[in-house]
Parts: sequence; C-alpha cells; structure tokens
Amino acid sequence: MKKLEAVIKPFKLDDVREALAEIGITGMTVQEVKGFGRQKGHTELYRGAEYMVDFLPKVKIEIVIADDLLEQAIEAIVDTSRTGKIGDGKIFVTDIQRVIRIRTGEENEDAI
Repeated sequence: MKKLEAVIKPFKLDDVREALAEIGITGMTVQEVKGFGRQKGHTELYRGAEYMVDFLPKVKIEIVIADDLLEQAIEAIVDTSRTGKIGDGKIFVTDIQRVIRIRTGEENEDAI
C-alpha cells in the first residue's frame, strides 16, 4: 500500500476528484493549506499599499491506495492538475505498513 499526498492549486480540486473517482478511488482526505516553492509568493495591492504574500493557498489531498493503483492515480492527478505554470504542485509517495478500519477491525487493503 502507498500513501499519496498531492499539493495542488485549489481550483483544480474538483477535476482531480472526478479523475480519481473514474479509476475507482472514492476515499480521500482534503485540507486547505498554504505554502510556497520556487514562486516565492507574490505582491498584492491593498488600499494603495503594496505588500508581500509569502504563502499561497493550496489544497493537499491524501489517499491511501493499493500498489496496483498507484501509477494510475499519479497519472490522473498530473493530467488534471497541470496548468503548465509555476506553482502547479507536487506529489509525494510513501509506503504504508498497516491500515486498520476502526469500525470493523478490517486491515490493510480490506480497510481502504
């Protein structure tokens, strides 16, 4: 099993969710987060004063999936969230050793 974490632009969330649902992934955790990478934020004008916005709004998606769905999920996220501009986001993949569904006690693939 793998844990896939994707940090994407907020307006791409619905497209990514739909693309993941098409390959059979229906469960995920979504958080509104802020961050910056190479783009280093941007400047904005407020009441005539310019100020620096260091952290940009992003959405973080977390999914735990079986190994055989990993490449399809990565492809779905990349294809639907790519704009070709700086700040499109990142995907992180880590190994998961054990999953337990609290309600039923099911474990691993049965629990996801």
